[in-house]
Amino acid sequence: MDNKLIFFDSTLRDGSHAVSHKLEAENIKNYCREIDEAGLYTVIVGHGNGLGASSLQVGLSALTDNEMLETAHRELKKTKLGAFLIPGFGTIKENLNPAIDRGVELFCVAVHCTEADVTKQHIEYIRSKGKEAYGILMMYHMATKERLLEEALKMQSYGAQGVILMDSAGASVPKLVSDTVRYFVDHLKVRVGFHAHNNLGLAISNSLIAIESGAAIIDGTVRGFGAGAGNCQLEVLSGLLSKLEIETGLDLYKLMDASDHVVAKMMKTPQEITSMSLISGLAGVFSGFANNVKKAAIRFKVDPRDIFMELGRRKIVAGQEDFIVDVAMYLASKKGSEEESYDIESLL
Repeated sequence: MDNKLIFFDSTLRDGSHAVSHKLEAENIKNYCREIDEAGLYTVIVGHGNGLGASSLQVGLSALTDNEMLETAHRELKKTKLGAFLIPGFGTIKENLNPAIDRGVELFCVAVHCTEADVTKQHIEYIRSKGKEAYGILMMYHMATKERLLEEALKMQSYGAQGVILMDSAGASVPKLVSDTVRYFVDHLKVRVGFHAHNNLGLAISNSLIAIESGAAIIDGTVRGFGAGAGNCQLEVLSGLLSKLEIETGLDLYKLMDASDHVVAKMMKTPQEITSMSLISGLAGVFSGFANNVKKAAIRFKVDPRDIFMELGRRKIVAGQEDFIVDVAMYLASKKGSEEESYDIESLL
């Protein structure tokens, strides 16, 4: 197994969440042109939920998958073009094949952490086409390391060249990261990776702990641009690793330039830990639920923080947004109709 540390850049994928999936061609072109010589292994491009995900339910993209990939491919000369796919949103015929035709060299195939079985046909197909495939276990905090390993071993058997633990809700504490990553490194023959979210302010430290525990892939974003409280900020991690004399192959100044010249202009607001991001991390719930939680809280006059905590108790995951209204109704029935409403805007 090659344990050289490599970096996946999800700025143009996870960052899509932060702008309601409205990245423009000019954003993609300028970013890829600026970042191409920064030493990253891949730049992953597309809708926040991956190929085929643009929809009314999870958000319509400003551009089609093909338009985004074509734009990025024209600018990337030294960095692999990557794409993200969640089976169910994306299919082989409608999404993988067109992406391959448009120059995608690397695919991340992502599922809820206990459902690796559904990645088999996608990973095997990607590998049969001579492209790189990596398995992603989302919401990994919801399963034991033993159960997670069972799922990771499946992905490895399908041909995945690495398995990445995705802290989708930003719920990880350092011990969970170190225990899980070390366990994977000890039992897998492929690279182990980590994708952090910053809901508890730990994205940088958790990524560093993952590296110290043997992770060979770090997936992050420039300027932390991503869903909710954002991701591990690649230029900050790069600077920290340089200070610690850990070899990265990254060009810190080029990462900084991409951050200042391009990403800062794409962001609607600075990436920060809001009350909703914090409570979603504490609850272990995907922070992308925030807008729907806000609407339900206003409609049923309940505290949105209580909605998040109840969603966490029920172990609700992305794709189960319909439960938000059920939970709000349940909380309203418990409180009664005389309770005051909340200043939702101040919480968000």
